[in-house]
Amino acid sequence: MLTKEKINALKSLDLRAFLFDMDGVLYDSMPFHAKAWTYAFALEGVTFDAYNVYMREGMTGSSTIEEVFRLQLNKQATEEDCQRIYKTKADYFVSLGQAPEMKDVDTVLECVMKYHLEPFLVTGSGQKTLIDKLNHSFPNVFKKENMVTAFDVKKGKPDPEPYLMALKKGNLNANQAIVIENAPMGVRSAKAAGIFTIAVNTGILKDEELWKEGADLVYPSMKELRKELDTIIEMSSMNLPSNHLKTAK
Repeated sequence: MLTKEKINALKSLDLRAFLFDMDGVLYDSMPFHAKAWTYAFALEGVTFDAYNVYMREGMTGSSTIEEVFRLQLNKQATEEDCQRIYKTKADYFVSLGQAPEMKDVDTVLECVMKYHLEPFLVTGSGQKTLIDKLNHSFPNVFKKENMVTAFDVKKGKPDPEPYLMALKKGNLNANQAIVIENAPMGVRSAKAAGIFTIAVNTGILKDEELWKEGADLVYPSMKELRKELDTIIEMSSMNLPSNHLKTAK
C-alpha cells in the first residue's frame, strides 16, 4: 500500500533503473532450489528444510554451505565440502527440468521498458542453465554488462556488494534505482546499499520476514505489483525530463 510516507520516499528518487533478482522474481525456480538443497544436505546427514532455503535465498552456494556447517555441524566447511555439496545440489537442480518464468513478471518488465528505464540482473545464483535462459525468456531486456551474478562477487547477499556492484556498472547513485526482490537476504542486501526496495512474496515465507529486513513495499504477487507500478515509476521519476517518461503506445 502506498502510504504518505512511501509516496514521499518515491518522490525523492531520480529513477533511472530497476534491479531485479532472478530466482523467485524472474523465474519460479525456488521450489526447485529448495528440493535440490534439501537433497544435497540430506546426503551429508543434515536436515535443511524448504523454509530455511527460502530464508537464505540470494546467498552464494559456498556461503550457504559454510553457514549450515557452522550452525548445525559446529565445524568449518572446507573448500572441498563446498565444491562437493554444491555440485550435488546443482546437478540435482538441473535434473528437475526447466523452471518456468514467474507468472506476470513479463508485464512488470514490459512496464519498466516502456518507461525507458534500464533493467539490471542482480542474483546470487551460479546456475548457468538459468542465466543462459534469460535472453530466450526475456529477449532484448537484460544486457550482459547489466548482470551481477555469483561469479562476480566475493561476499554476495546479504552483503550489499552485489547491489553496489550493479550501481557501479550502471554509473548510478542509490536514489536512481529500485530493487525488485523476493527474499529476506536480498532485501537486506539492497537496503544496506541504500536502495528503495520492493519485495514480492512469491514463495512460502511470511510477509513479516520481508518487512523486518526493511522492505519499503511488499506485494503478494507480480500481478498486484503491476497494478501500482505505473504510479510508482511516475512518482519516482519526477526529476527526469518529460520526454524520458513518454511511454510506447
